[in-house]
Amino acid sequence: MSDRFTPTPADRFTFGLWTVGWRGNDPFGEPTRPALDPVESVERLAALGAHGVTFHDDDLIPFGSSDRERARLIGRFKDALDRTGMKVPMATTNLFTHPVFKDGGFTSNDRDIRRYALRKVIRNIDLAAELGARTYVAWGGREGAESGAAKDVRVALDRMKEAFDLLGDYVTEQGYDLRFAIEPKPNEPRGDILLPTIGHALAFIERLERPELVGVNPETGHEQMAGLNFPHGIAQALWAGKLFHIDLNGQSGIKYDQDFRFGAGDLRQAFWLVDLLETAGYQGPRHFDFKPVRTDGIDGVWESAKNCMRNYLILKERAAAFRADPAVQDALTASRLHELALPTADDGLKALLADRTAYEDFDVTTAAERSMAFEALDQLALDHLLGVR
Repeated sequence: MSDRFTPTPADRFTFGLWTVGWRGNDPFGEPTRPALDPVESVERLAALGAHGVTFHDDDLIPFGSSDRERARLIGRFKDALDRTGMKVPMATTNLFTHPVFKDGGFTSNDRDIRRYALRKVIRNIDLAAELGARTYVAWGGREGAESGAAKDVRVALDRMKEAFDLLGDYVTEQGYDLRFAIEPKPNEPRGDILLPTIGHALAFIERLERPELVGVNPETGHEQMAGLNFPHGIAQALWAGKLFHIDLNGQSGIKYDQDFRFGAGDLRQAFWLVDLLETAGYQGPRHFDFKPVRTDGIDGVWESAKNCMRNYLILKERAAAFRADPAVQDALTASRLHELALPTADDGLKALLADRTAYEDFDVTTAAERSMAFEALDQLALDHLLGVR
């Protein structure tokens, strides 16, 4: 039965094939669910109201498949997309599962493996462009080290830069309308992963030959694993004009990557994240990179996928109600948030230095006694989140 929290393709919700297709295996346990056909994933997600699907190359075409088998699998997938109207806004490459990538792809100490990794990515870029993808995500889960002597990080960053520069050259020469998005993560599976946070990735991008082609694809749990505030990181990515894609899920504190459905885990950060995305005018897909809990069967897979979208829409409604509440408007005024939007010294440095009220005659004691009234504002947000206003 439909209600106002039932998604439609216009909501631009997307899922990775690896999310609903996760079989429940982990380092301590074997799979608890059977393998899922990518075509069934497309059909079931479309029936739930999703906009599209994304994939690693190996999600769609098992590693080592012949060219004939590859063509067959791509044909089936394209037919499912055509029948359902589902889109492929993003694609990526698996450079972490096969043992050949045990020391990374772009930054492996082995030069021939680095060359192989680049060719593997380029092959899937061609498919991504054919399917209409506009974003190509790069998660360097094996690009890192456990031993300080095993990796010269400065040189590894040179190799990482070289890889993105070459890929930028390739998509430009091919005329593809495709941008890259770096997905940061601090650790797991490597002890320490290169470009571990949004801030690291943004700094790295500025050193590339084509920085305009590269942005970030932050994931909720990845930033929270580092103890960081995810909405703050997204705000900086938006401020830099680099939020090319986003991965949504749930996480409870600094531990392993839990990949809960969106809304589970830190609900307050999820609320502020949705508020930010909706008020900032983010136009990209709302992409869910989660894992259905391994305790559930196939029924739980589709229940959790449905609830990722449902929770986003609930939080979207709650955030809109918060912003429209007259009491919130009064509280924002009391907190002087409007003053933050005013330039501190739009009259220039000379006028600032000449203004005695700015320093010599400034009443520090009176200013220090002003209440910022943040508690009332925060409780209003909590009231809206809990549905009591």
